[in-house]
Amino acid sequence: MDTVASLLPLIKILAAFAAMLLGIRLRIGLGASILAGAALTGLFFGLPLGQWPGATFDALSNEKTLFLSAIVGLIMLLSGTLAQTGQSKRLMDSLTGYLRSPKLRLVFFPALIGLLPMPGGAVFSAPMVDEVSRDMGLDNTDKVMLNYWFRHVWELAWPLYPGIILSASLADIPLHRLIAYTFPAIPVMFLLGWFFVLRRVKIPAQNCSSTSSERNLGHTLSMGLPLLIAICGAVGLEMGIGLFMPGIAFEWGVLIALGAAILCAVVQNRMSTSDLGKILFSKHLGQMLFVIVAIFIFKEFMQASGVVSQLSRMAGGSVALIASAVLLPFIVGLISGINVAFVGATFPLMLGLLAQLDMMDQVMPYLVLGQFAGYTGVMVSPIHICFLLTCQHFKVDLGLAWRRLAVPCLLLMAFGLGYFMLLRG
Repeated sequence: MDTVASLLPLIKILAAFAAMLLGIRLRIGLGASILAGAALTGLFFGLPLGQWPGATFDALSNEKTLFLSAIVGLIMLLSGTLAQTGQSKRLMDSLTGYLRSPKLRLVFFPALIGLLPMPGGAVFSAPMVDEVSRDMGLDNTDKVMLNYWFRHVWELAWPLYPGIILSASLADIPLHRLIAYTFPAIPVMFLLGWFFVLRRVKIPAQNCSSTSSERNLGHTLSMGLPLLIAICGAVGLEMGIGLFMPGIAFEWGVLIALGAAILCAVVQNRMSTSDLGKILFSKHLGQMLFVIVAIFIFKEFMQASGVVSQLSRMAGGSVALIASAVLLPFIVGLISGINVAFVGATFPLMLGLLAQLDMMDQVMPYLVLGQFAGYTGVMVSPIHICFLLTCQHFKVDLGLAWRRLAVPCLLLMAFGLGYFMLLRG
């Protein structure tokens, strides 16, 4: 009975999570399913009904909710503008002169957008994958995997991602030192992506021949200018804000860069305000924003209900340290789908245990282990915003796409465990 009681928080959150997945499976809608999971979380963990409106208001008024909604809205507006005007197709055609390999073209755009740490960025690269794969006869599930996997190859070692920045800050170590240890994740992600995704893609013979497209650097740069402004502008502004205005949220840099990119696309294509309005008030954009709001409500209910603290108390005894470095980051990553969530919720516990056990000399191996465990949870999370948006864009069943993720993610975690043991020496 004691064992069951100690596992009760885990059983409760898994039950809420299962109900959420069932709702998604029954096609009641992504946003509605996530809201149902939030309600069950509140019920299971004893959140008084009187606090539900307050928790919902906190989620809706949260700065991160507003920033993420604005960022995704601008991403979709830019993506829709480039698609509607045909500029994305012209860019694809122009780049074929430089990207001779069809498989390289499939990987290039998700990986390129992945350098820009904007939440939901997969919705930006998805139309590009769609355009590049036209006439290749690819299955939509393959397109989901290509877009989702290669969009996230950099996240454990790219210095602009908030999760890795927060990890270094909590551990009070230089960011470049942590990245020097997590960097092997990048080639591993590319290798797993090649073996489990790209290798199985069969390109028709007519697409494998060398393209006859001419190389015109000026035209290519012109067609890609909105994209360059979005990526380089966001990276540059984020770095500038971090260095010179640390009190300002870095998301402002992304918003300004995206706004400038949209303005550039509008001027280049001489779009009217009515054309922009059709994209801005489209049903698809409304559905995406509803999903984002639902995710933050779920997170707020989870926090207000004390889910993470109860899971943390579950990890007692001799396995506390390993549980805090593996089990808890994985679970929080799984139920949140966001790197910052597992870092912020579980790393303070792990670092506190290391200090109590006089093992601060082992901080780096455990940080790396926690990163791999939490990130694996994020990658297999069915409520990961990029996964949801990608599946919705390509109209692919979530369960079908998720099954393709299981094995490569398991191997990613296995590498993390092996790397941890190597670091411990």
